[in-house]
Amino acid sequence: MIGDTRVAALLAGMLGFMSSMPPPKLQPPRVGIPWRTSAEETTVNLAKTKNYQDAVRAAGGEPVLLSLQRPQELQELLASLDAFVLPGSPADVAPAEYGEVNRGKSEPPDSQRENTDRAILKHAFSEKKPVLAICYGCQLLNVYLGGTLIQDLREETDTPIAHTRHDIVPEPKDDPVHAATFEEPSRLAKIAGTVEAPVNSSHHQAVERVGKGLQVTAHAPDGTIEAVEWTGDSNWVVGVQWHPERMFGDAFSERLFRDFIAAASQARSPVAQNI
Repeated sequence: MIGDTRVAALLAGMLGFMSSMPPPKLQPPRVGIPWRTSAEETTVNLAKTKNYQDAVRAAGGEPVLLSLQRPQELQELLASLDAFVLPGSPADVAPAEYGEVNRGKSEPPDSQRENTDRAILKHAFSEKKPVLAICYGCQLLNVYLGGTLIQDLREETDTPIAHTRHDIVPEPKDDPVHAATFEEPSRLAKIAGTVEAPVNSSHHQAVERVGKGLQVTAHAPDGTIEAVEWTGDSNWVVGVQWHPERMFGDAFSERLFRDFIAAASQARSPVAQNI
């Protein structure tokens, strides 16, 4: 009887000690970000890629830079990642990928970047992992899902709005800014907390025919598609034509990255959260 009492007291003490211990610290979601271009990876030019890394880190994620040149390594790494940012690029998606020919305004494609993004998207859709696709990334997302692109906004639409610094003479140092109007209800409208917000602009191409499973959720004043969202299932997949990673100090951009990281955290399995 006395022995039983001592055992009970010992167990109670152990339980009390364990309950007083802080819970294990969860690791931040690991977010894969491919290099913007093959040339930047070769020369280790992180100047613009760093903006994406910093934005993910500020929102509570752990950025993981993904090689464009080692596809086998990429395949082995994908399973350990929780979400993905597809960044912008000075390259354009090869028009042949959406059934068109280069009409003289499409920049040379970067096949290694295209192949990497496609491998990422295949995995992300299969495993229901969040994706934030930015500028070129948004266009590649649309083409991956069967959509098409406007190869040059100024030439094909005669828009009076400057969508890139090159549309302005003399060319300014900073990107032009215009309004984006959000469709209600949409994820972006909820994140913005309003139906309209200013966004920066640094692109000459844009979504034309929307890919399967995507819904247009933002427009520029000239009608240019500024954002798309995945509707095929509940997975968090958003494509934006602007560059929230370099809208420094902008509350909407910060909320967009935080919402993305929150989705990445929720998508993780209990086992992965404690690794």
